[in-house]
Amino acid sequence: MSGEWSVGLFDCFGDVGTCCLTCWCPCVTFGRIAEIVDKGSTSCFMNGALYYLLLTVGGQWLYSCSKRSSMRTQYNLQESPCLDCCVHFWCDPCALCQEYKELEKRGFNMTKG
Repeated sequence: MSGEWSVGLFDCFGDVGTCCLTCWCPCVTFGRIAEIVDKGSTSCFMNGALYYLLLTVGGQWLYSCSKRSSMRTQYNLQESPCLDCCVHFWCDPCALCQEYKELEKRGFNMTKG
């Protein structure tokens, strides 16, 4: 049975700091998430830089979608409200905020990546 996310997809504004970081520097938010999901096998900087490069051509959602899928598998989370790739294609900033807050609530220090 899949677990529930601790924060909703559209609860972005519940944490203004994370919301602002994600709106202005999504590569930082993504890099921190990816480093934790990858269990330190890749760096925050490397993931963030690749995200930024993909962002310049509009393909960042494919990369962030793959990390969301990995995160869901690790923590047995539901694929909701729709497929991971749809969530990141239509609402990448909201998805990044949700993932960031989920990891934070699970005890990760997100500023360390």
